[in-house]
Amino acid sequence: MTRLPYQYVALRCVPRVDREEFVNVGVVVYCQAADFLGAAWHVDADRLRALHPGLDVDQVCDALGFVDGVCAGDARAGAAADSPVGQRFGFLKAPRSTVLQPGPVHGGLTTDPVAQLTHLMTHLVH
Repeated sequence: MTRLPYQYVALRCVPRVDREEFVNVGVVVYCQAADFLGAAWHVDADRLRALHPGLDVDQVCDALGFVDGVCAGDARAGAAADSPVGQRFGFLKAPRSTVLQPGPVHGGLTTDPVAQLTHLMTHLVH
């Protein structure tokens, strides 16, 4: 089996940027060799509201939906989705000071980027 290098970021919900508390809500995996860019996410509203009772969970889900659109190259995600796959990952992994933030970039080797995304979701989000 051919092992392919990949990179990933955990997506963090940071309800109050000033407190730097976060909950992992998703993962983005990029595998250049497989031309793969995919995201998966799961929002536990109760867990997020424990950090910030007034958090607009629907807004967090909308932001995660935008990430899905960028990964898929969906025109509704705007100019970021119109770029090559590697540039889209670059956009998604860029640090930002918003409620939804990417964590540090990590990497590894995989034989199946889709299965790796599922594995990372299980270990980092659920």
